[in-house]
Amino acid sequence: MTIAHWLSGPNGQLFSSSAEIMILILMLFMSVKLYVSYRNKHIYRLLITTIPLIMAKQCLLVVLAFPGWTLSPWLYLAFTILQIISFIIINFVFMKLYTHRSAHLKAVPFIVMGLLAFIIAGIQFAITPFTMDTEISAAAFTFPALDFYGLVVIFMILLGTRSADMNTKYYASLIVFFVSELARLANAYVFQGSLTWLLLLGQLLPIVYYTLLFLLLFEWVIERLIHTYQSSIMDGLTGLYNRRHFNVKAQQLLLKNKPMAILFCDIDNFKKLNDTQGHDKADIVLKQVAEILKEESSGIGTAGRYGGEELLACISTERVKPELVAESIRKRVEQETMVTISVGFSTSKETKDIQEMVKQADEAMYYSKTSGKNKVTAFKSIKTYRSS
Repeated sequence: MTIAHWLSGPNGQLFSSSAEIMILILMLFMSVKLYVSYRNKHIYRLLITTIPLIMAKQCLLVVLAFPGWTLSPWLYLAFTILQIISFIIINFVFMKLYTHRSAHLKAVPFIVMGLLAFIIAGIQFAITPFTMDTEISAAAFTFPALDFYGLVVIFMILLGTRSADMNTKYYASLIVFFVSELARLANAYVFQGSLTWLLLLGQLLPIVYYTLLFLLLFEWVIERLIHTYQSSIMDGLTGLYNRRHFNVKAQQLLLKNKPMAILFCDIDNFKKLNDTQGHDKADIVLKQVAEILKEESSGIGTAGRYGGEELLACISTERVKPELVAESIRKRVEQETMVTISVGFSTSKETKDIQEMVKQADEAMYYSKTSGKNKVTAFKSIKTYRSS
């Protein structure tokens, strides 16, 4: 017996369903983790509910694949309805995950598609009635109206994605599922199982389909993890490190035993800007200054937001002079934005403690602000002035 003949029989369906169930178990595990970890619980709850339905459908598919069994047609009806309903729900979930909240993806069309499946099943039952006691070969009993409606649902889902910016893998999964369903129905209604390759397509393509869904969910989990990590270390408005993580990065630079400096920048007259031109304009200016600070410290250090309009940079002074970097930042802000900044800096020559260095740079910045603004002051110059 060749592999193709083995796969085209009940054992092939058992192999296919087993592989799909293993993929679904992994998806279920990730869904539970998402449900526990994130706030959008109703979507993850729906995903957790749907995956066992698909697994039940796969088990039914294995039962229906074995020839010679006399089974209730209710089993085939249950499989067909589960196929359609689970497909509708799983696609709603993935479209909801990958569609931006502002798009407001509506559940009503998906609910209508699900209800239509039950209505069509009722019509099919009226045309071909059966009872609980009816037993017939599974291969000989079909529901053409429901099967055809399943193909229509795929087209409707494809049309529904026009308003959503979906992942390429998602579109590929829909195409793969459509081809697998087309192969399954062609094998059942046209060729009656006579073409081995068509049967193989119907059995093996669903593995590809669920693999693509798994990859989509896996990418979503990775994106959530990255987003969560970035939220814990980054300032949401400026994109700079928050104060806590800035201190971590500065401490790491200090531990390298290389000379370093901390620059403390404060936007001049920022409150007046807020009051006269509004918070939106002030936020734009703050982001512009932050971007300049990030660019000037790139390659030699890092930048962070201390709070409000106060921004920080820690830089290695092994190859650059801190006063030149600070002056470059001050000059660019004056030329490229509608505001000016007062800058102060302290170096590791004054202290080896990060918090003390920040405090000294803050004092130097305050001196810049109180002695005319839009200038750079070194902490060592304040010490010299005080001592004299």
